[in-house]
Amino acid sequence: MDKSKKLLPRRQKAFIGTISATQIHLRNPFVVAWWSAAYPGFGHILLSRHLRGFSLFIWEFIINYNANINRAILYSFTGRFEMAKEVLNTKWLLLYIPTYIFAIWDSYRATVDLNQDYLLAAREDAAITPFKMTSFTINYLDKRKPWVATAWSFLAPGTGQLYDLRLFPALFGLAWWMVNVYFSNLLPAVHYSLLGQFSQAKSVIEPHFFLNIPSILLFATYDAYVTTVERNKLFDWEQSKFLNKNYQDQNFAIPVNKEVIKGDNMYIFSTFEHSKHLELAITAIEVKGIAKDKILAVPMDKRGEERKLFDTLHSSDGLSLFDLPAILGTIFMLFGSIYGFVLKWGPIWWGLIGLATGALLGLIIKLIITNKYSER
Repeated sequence: MDKSKKLLPRRQKAFIGTISATQIHLRNPFVVAWWSAAYPGFGHILLSRHLRGFSLFIWEFIINYNANINRAILYSFTGRFEMAKEVLNTKWLLLYIPTYIFAIWDSYRATVDLNQDYLLAAREDAAITPFKMTSFTINYLDKRKPWVATAWSFLAPGTGQLYDLRLFPALFGLAWWMVNVYFSNLLPAVHYSLLGQFSQAKSVIEPHFFLNIPSILLFATYDAYVTTVERNKLFDWEQSKFLNKNYQDQNFAIPVNKEVIKGDNMYIFSTFEHSKHLELAITAIEVKGIAKDKILAVPMDKRGEERKLFDTLHSSDGLSLFDLPAILGTIFMLFGSIYGFVLKWGPIWWGLIGLATGALLGLIIKLIITNKYSER
């Protein structure tokens, strides 16, 4: 048997490919299941199970459109029950329910399985390749700013995924965002809403496509933020392995003698955040003539430190402050968009008000829960 095959890792935390990158990390199964409930396919896309996620998303879009589910939801929540009954196509509706439940169940099950696989991969601690270059393109692991990914995704869902080196979700997200924006007449409605012409804004909006927007917008924003945070953690872990392997010589003489004798060697100490600048600094020292075995790089573990209030924003394993605000923001934005059809300011403004209210409420609740958790 080929010995090289025996050296292949059984499980890896991540894979950096030519045109995309995939990673597993701890997730809250209930959060993933909720995104599947918000729109079938989203939970699987969160787990990087793209083929299954895209298939469920397209299935939901086709069945929902033909069954007139979104329009029936609008009529039901605004008290027009007879219109809701009339608009529903029962032939398509009965196809919707089993697969909808399956999407929620399967995403929950897959999350539990992948959490176990992540723990095994973390214990195996197999190295990954952080840089991939071909004649077609270049892909690499780097530290990025979560708020930048969040902002771009909020402006144009899919661009945050491009920022995070996830080509397939990015192209898929951009394509479906364009479809829903165009057919919902979102931009003309925004134009009329900014001018205060709320009746015109209500009249131009196509409800079926418009009610998809809260889920798509908030999911893309949440996904981009979580992915960026976890990629940064992955970068720190990979760089720590690199430093441990190359800059921790067993014969390095650590200065422990407090007495200073003239002519002794000089030691220079410095601390760095994990980044490419750290490697640039170390290799620059080597270029100056300092041998590798004379350089000691020790990654510092900060888990014992007390976490600052908003440090929990940078977690996505169930302690994150961003999970509940994204969920409640989606729900409140959807209801704001629905009731905006019967309220004065229209669905655009009430959708944004709902988003802000839900996100703020979710943040407050999560802060209370997190503080109680930290006190235990």
